[in-house]
Amino acid sequence: MKKEIIALLLAGGVGSRLSILAKLRAKPAIPFGGIYRIIDFTMSNIANSKVDVVGVLTQYKPLSLMEHIDNGRPWDLFGKTRLVEILPPKTGEEISDWYKGTSDAVYQNIGFIEDFSPEMVLIVSGDHIYYMDYNALRRYHKNKKADATIGLIRIPEEQAHHFGIADIDRNGRITDWQEKPKKPKSNLASMGIYIFNTEILKTALRESAQKGGVDFAKDIIPLLLKKRKRIFGYKFTDYWRDVGTIDAYWDCNMDLLKTDSGLHIENWNIRTNLFIHGEVGLRPSAYVGKNARVKNSLTSSGCIIEGTVENSIISPGVIVDKGARVIDSIIFHNTVIKTNAFLSKVIIDKNVRIGAGVKIGAGNSKPNKTLGMNLSTGITVIGKNAIIPDRMIIGKNCIISSGIALNKYRLKKINSGLTL
Repeated sequence: MKKEIIALLLAGGVGSRLSILAKLRAKPAIPFGGIYRIIDFTMSNIANSKVDVVGVLTQYKPLSLMEHIDNGRPWDLFGKTRLVEILPPKTGEEISDWYKGTSDAVYQNIGFIEDFSPEMVLIVSGDHIYYMDYNALRRYHKNKKADATIGLIRIPEEQAHHFGIADIDRNGRITDWQEKPKKPKSNLASMGIYIFNTEILKTALRESAQKGGVDFAKDIIPLLLKKRKRIFGYKFTDYWRDVGTIDAYWDCNMDLLKTDSGLHIENWNIRTNLFIHGEVGLRPSAYVGKNARVKNSLTSSGCIIEGTVENSIISPGVIVDKGARVIDSIIFHNTVIKTNAFLSKVIIDKNVRIGAGVKIGAGNSKPNKTLGMNLSTGITVIGKNAIIPDRMIIGKNCIISSGIALNKYRLKKINSGLTL
């Protein structure tokens, strides 16, 4: 089955900077915006761009991600000529069989590419929030007669050391490339989006692998530039966020509540698997009680809101009892928040019980002792299935691990910056 273009979606990242949110699942499988998963944005971009063959490269904790993607039907990627195929590492008994990096993952799946004899291969990441028409990228690539094209976006200069950074000439051709430089020469950052001519890609992957190369940004792009291949940058100017840290994840969710952020899901045709485990599709409409107060928030189906919710994202099945207040927070599925609890700037994973009179986000802000400045802006994170007993006080920048039942301890207070 020959295709002009196929997509490979990199979805195997560990997501260590997201702490316990990524402890039990792959980063692209983390819920976002109430009813979505992070990967839904890239999957929807692929489907909306009419790219109809997708290989999803998984590795770390892939089960929930695989269940969510299923057979591709939610994105209309299922049928005689359309498919989504999960591509885990072909692991044997040796750790060396696992994917060692982004280009190594694609190198191990050259056979999948060759099954479709495409002219071009689109390579994308599954952990960014954005909407892009990949057809515009494809047209740009072909018009420039490029060997490879990289999606680029301007970022604040102080963030440039986290990214691959490109210099381009007036025609858009990349003249210099730095991977996570200490002193960046520009602020044009790689979005982790590439189009390669297939034969150029296959040759580069094989040559790089022979030299021990495993990564696109560190190995493949410098290799192609050294060979003077035609590598172009496609400048993207709309909303795009890397949600690889707790701060970035929280900020991006909060952008949903702002009219001027550029994040407008309602206009983007973002699709998701609504019926997995009955998370969304089988639930009734949200119920908001007579005396409840909901301000500038998103509430999902199956919620029962009897208390106050302000500037927050509430996922399906969440219960907020009378007298409870949820401010500036992100609450995942089926969490119960009992009467008179107070939550400020909290991210709570699925199936958590917050007892009556609990206060979370109290006191002074001290950086987390485990994550340091990666958790220092006042956000507290509660892991999946945790139980927080009545009247407990939890400070800012705290981490409460998944499955922990604090009612089994004699603790009454957890000071800011601590991890349990």
